[in-house]
This record gives sequence, C-alpha cells and structure tokens, in this order.
Amino acid sequence: MIKKMFLFALCAQLSCLAVLVEIPDNLPAADFAVQKIKDAAKGKNVPNLHFEIDPELPEQAFQIYSETGGLTVLGGDERGLLYGGLEIAERIRLGEDVGLLNVEKTPFIKRRGLKMNIPLDARCPSYDDSGTSARMNIEQVWSEEFWHAFFDRMAEYRYNTLTLWCNHPFSAMLKLEKYPDVALSDVAVPTYELDDWILPQYMQEKLQDPANYKIVKKMPIEEKIKFWQHVMRYAKERGIDIYFITWNIWVHGAEGKYGIDASQTNPATIDYMRESVKQFVLTYPDLKGLGITCGEHMENKLEGENSVEKWMWKTYGQGIVDAKKEQPGREVHFIHRIWYSGMKEMMDDFISKYPDPIDVGFKYAKARLYSIPNPPFFKNELQAQCEKYKLGCWMNLRNDDIFLYRWGNPDYVREYMKNLPPEPLLAGYHMGSDGYVWGREFASTEPDSPRQLEIDKHWYKFMLWGRLGYDPSLDRGFFEKQIAFRFPGTDAAKLYETWQTASKIIPLVNTAHWRDWDHMWSPEICTSKKEGYHSVNHFIEYGPLKGQGMQSIDEFVRSPNADLKSPLDVADELDRLAAETLAGIEKLRADKNSKELRLTLGDFEAFARLSQYYADKLRGSTAVHRFRVEGDRNIQKEAVNHLEAAVEHWQEYAAAASKQYDVQLFARTSYTDWNGALLESAKADIEIAEQAKKGAFPESVDHSRAKLFEKNN
Repeated sequence: MIKKMFLFALCAQLSCLAVLVEIPDNLPAADFAVQKIKDAAKGKNVPNLHFEIDPELPEQAFQIYSETGGLTVLGGDERGLLYGGLEIAERIRLGEDVGLLNVEKTPFIKRRGLKMNIPLDARCPSYDDSGTSARMNIEQVWSEEFWHAFFDRMAEYRYNTLTLWCNHPFSAMLKLEKYPDVALSDVAVPTYELDDWILPQYMQEKLQDPANYKIVKKMPIEEKIKFWQHVMRYAKERGIDIYFITWNIWVHGAEGKYGIDASQTNPATIDYMRESVKQFVLTYPDLKGLGITCGEHMENKLEGENSVEKWMWKTYGQGIVDAKKEQPGREVHFIHRIWYSGMKEMMDDFISKYPDPIDVGFKYAKARLYSIPNPPFFKNELQAQCEKYKLGCWMNLRNDDIFLYRWGNPDYVREYMKNLPPEPLLAGYHMGSDGYVWGREFASTEPDSPRQLEIDKHWYKFMLWGRLGYDPSLDRGFFEKQIAFRFPGTDAAKLYETWQTASKIIPLVNTAHWRDWDHMWSPEICTSKKEGYHSVNHFIEYGPLKGQGMQSIDEFVRSPNADLKSPLDVADELDRLAAETLAGIEKLRADKNSKELRLTLGDFEAFARLSQYYADKLRGSTAVHRFRVEGDRNIQKEAVNHLEAAVEHWQEYAAAASKQYDVQLFARTSYTDWNGALLESAKADIEIAEQAKKGAFPESVDHSRAKLFEKNN
C-alpha cells in the first residue's frame, strides 16, 4: 500500500516540535484520527507515529506499541487504524504520556449503531413527525455542518452504523426518469398546528397541499442528490455505514400521480416502488444497506399473491436485484424487521431469495431501553427461530423513556452489552427513538447559538452506548477521567456517583409501572397519547414487568409476599435515590462550575423530584386500592395525604424542569406542560382518592381515548 509521510508542528509558547507521521494513503478515516491527535497535542510532547494495516488482526481491532523512534499503530482495517489513532488522541487529551503506550483492543460487538427517525420534509415525514423535535430538525438534516459534526462525534464514540428511518425517503432524494413528477424539490416545513392526536403520515393529501407547508430552503432535486451523496461519503470517511429503513406502504409525494396509491394490489405502485429502490441503490454508491418494516400500513396478508412478503419481494427485493444487474459487484446489506409478518413467510418469500447479506431486526427492549439490562423478549419470542434459520438479528434499542435529561450509568450499559446475544446471532445494535429526533435540541431555555447537537448535550450517554459496545472493560476510572476533563475543577468522583444514582430512577419507575410501547406512556411526563395522564387507576391497573421479583399493587394488597418487592418497597427505594441525588447536587453546586455543569445538575434535580413524585404516587395508589378492598376510612385519608404530597413533589419537579426547558410536544405521548395540564392531572389523583368507594375495584381506566386514537390513525 502506498504510504504518505508528513510533519506537523506542535508549538508551546516559543518552542516547536516536529512530529513525523507515516500513514497509508487513501484512508480518510485514519486521516481524521491524525487530525484529532494534532488537536489534542497542542503544547504536549508526542512521539513520531507510524500507521499500518495488519491483515492478521481482526476487523476494527488495533495494536499500539512503542519502538525506537516513536509509536506504531496497527489496524486490522481502516476502522482499526481510526480507533487506534483516536485512542492516542484521547490519552493525550486526558493528560497521559503516550511515549511508552502499549495497547491492544478488539471490538466486543462489531456493529454499533444509532437510530434516527429522519424528518426529511413536511411532504414526506418519518414515522410520527408530529413532535417539536421532528418539526424543528427538518432544516438541520439538510445541513452539511450538522452531519459533519454528528459523524465526527459518532466516530469518537466508536459507532460505525447509522440507520435513518423514514416512511418514504425516495420522493425527497431521487429523480426518476420514469416518474419525474414525483421528485420533491426544495425543503419544506409544516405550517399546520402541532397535533398530539393525529400522526402526520396519515394525512397524505393534506401534506401535499401548499397551504400546509412553506419552503425554507431552495434546493433543486439534483442538488439534494449531491447533498446526500456527500453526507454518505463523509460518513464512510468516519467509518460509519448508512442504512435507510422504511415502513410500508407509504408513497408520500407520489400519491395520485401516475396511478400510484398506497394499495397493496396496485401494479403502478409496485412498479414505482421497484424503480425507486433500484435507483436509490444506483444513485447512492456509499449506501450500505436498506431495511423494511412489513405491514405498518398494509392489509397484513400472509398468504396469496398479494401477501406482505410477496409485495416486499416485488418491490424491494426485485429493485435491488435490478440494481445489481447494472452494478454486478455491488453488495446491498438488508435488515428485514420482525413486524406484522411470520418467519416462515419471510424465509420463503424474501430472505431465502435475497442475494446479499441479510439479517432480521427486533425491538430488543420493546420501547423501554431504560428499564432492565437483560430484557427477556428476544430470548422468549425470537431466538429459537433465528437459530433455526441461522439468521443474525439487529437489536433495536428503543429509548422512548428519556428525551430531556442527561442520563449516565456506566454499570447499566456495561451489563446491557454483556447480556446481548453473542455474535453471529447478534448482527449488531442501533440505539434511538421513535418519539424524538436526536438532531439539535430545541427546548432549552438557555440555548446556544447555533443550537446544541443532542449528541453533544447528551455526550455522556452517547459515549456510554458506543464505547462500552466496543470495549465493556472500560471501568469507573476511565469515565471519571472523561468527566474531569469535561468539567475541570469539579469533584469527578462525586459527579460520577451522583450521575449514576440519578440515572437509576427512570429504570426503576419503568420496571414498576410497565408499559411496553412508546405511545403507552412517557415517564418524564407521566402521560400517554392513547390514555392521557397516568392516574392512580392506571398505576393500579398496570403492574410491574414480569419476572423482576415485584408485586403489583393488586397482588400486594390482596396477598402480600415478603419475598417479593412491594410497591411500597419501590417507593422507599425511589425516595432513597432522590435523597442521594439531591445530597450529591448540593455538594457539587458548591464548586465553581460551567453552564454545562449547572444544567447537568439541574437535570439531576429534575430526576430526583420526579422520583419523589412517583414514590408518593405509588404509596397513594396502593392506599386507594387498599381502601377499595378493605373499606377503612383511615386508609382513604392516608391515600389523600400521599397524593397531596405527590402534587407538592410534582410542583417541585415542574419548577426544576421548566427552569431549563420550554414546553414541547413529544410525538408519541403529549405535551411537556408540567405547570399546566399535567399539574391539574396530578391534582385530579387526589379527587380519585376522595371519591373512592369500597368494593369499586376494578374501577377500569377509561380506554375510550385509546379506541378513538386507533380509529383516527
């Protein structure tokens, strides 16, 4: 391999040191690592550096060792050189002497990714772009500056995959000779009011009406194509694979043109989709792969010529086969999600025919990434079939739990990674959300200019899920150094402990009040799209995640078991976590600190106040149910007292949250109106307790809202 050699100067005051770098040519990912070394090394001694590919090393692995004249970095491939160089840059930045460095690392999990529901345009939304974050980030995903910063950070955190999810990206990213009128030039944002009730993708005709959107960026379709070609090439130069994953059948922008509609039996739609898939592959040479979600907007047939799998093969499968005929050496990886289909049908009608590497995809923790580090669902529901058919599975680590507050618990993430299935059963993981777009933040009451990238605001969380996926042996000492560098002059050990304690709160609440899916509730606002605010009755009706040694409120009231954790035990644990968090905050606030640390501690306080709220909510709900079963008026008074205390804690929580964040709409649940409707709903729990009657259990939750939601969507 051709090598290039160059010098760069490291200057400190009046003296300069020249460092010789020898690196293989045409490896831009390795060049990026060298640039990070230069950035970190200002004013510090750095040895000469020699980079080299060693094919004997595994993929993404690296070795660093000292020898006469400097450091040698060996990488099993370009990513290995990238990670080896970033290792040196990080150690220099953290103040280590790298002159005698001796390190060898191999990735624990080979494919480590992020998931982003990408809001390309008002006219072709992703899945539920109703939320504030989706609406505000449309312009950002058409910004090179955004993607450059985002991919740089992904590489530093050792992610190598980005899955971009959109119902129908083709109309915003392609120009088809056969269907030229489908292409959507320019970038449009919605002008219709935010709505926490109707999902935008169900308003296909309304979305195309110019009265409901405005153009914010003039961009001919040819320029848009060049933009995305650049984005994918930049990602590749940072060692990151790009996948686009869709839901079907959506044809935003094409509806009503050339006879196209969302019908499963329409030949025009099938031909249009097949051509779109073909040209998407041919137009974007750096696209790693595609993925599909069967049946989200289909008739859900498993048999016959119009089955979901046969439709998928006629469109996606044949489209890729068509592209490969024109580019015989092209390999298109594929992710076939497990959703509204059957494994036998998937194998017979799609997977067995697919010419390139193909894996399945599964919601590994349902929508509750922050619950327990060893969710049982894959093992119980899919593992045997994957083993039978020798399929790898991408684990979709869905976080629809925590959007606002800065979370960070290394022990939890480390255990999570170690509990994932082994490779090759594990194809990889991608972490992200359906109810939130992790682009730039648009809720801060003290915003930076430009608005801060979410991956920078939540740097610790993103670092944990990437770095511990690559190397779960990273210990507390490593993360304390990261914290000390980020917040100089602060007690890093205390901040580490307080951060970890605060981060245990939501997982405990989620486990005690288990709701599988994203729309079912948000612990940050105690509400859901389908059922509204989760009242005392919800907490009585919905128990804990099974198999976690917890009793539901009903089980505890009717037959308490000292060997199991009761709702009151959970409440006591929540109060303990809150007290420890608040004590840590008090000590840390005594230090001189930055704006970022002040806001981070503010997030911890929000966690703590929310924990206190849920503690008394559980006690109050338990007492309400006891009164209904036993009829003792003293217990009813106890319930009222606990729920009055819960309201006081909610007000403290609302003060902490609203101090740092404006009200916004969470797409899958509702508004973060802590001081308004949510506070009034918390107060309504007191009325439920005051009006409770003996023998009235079960007082069923009103599910009429949920039924209306299903009807509308």
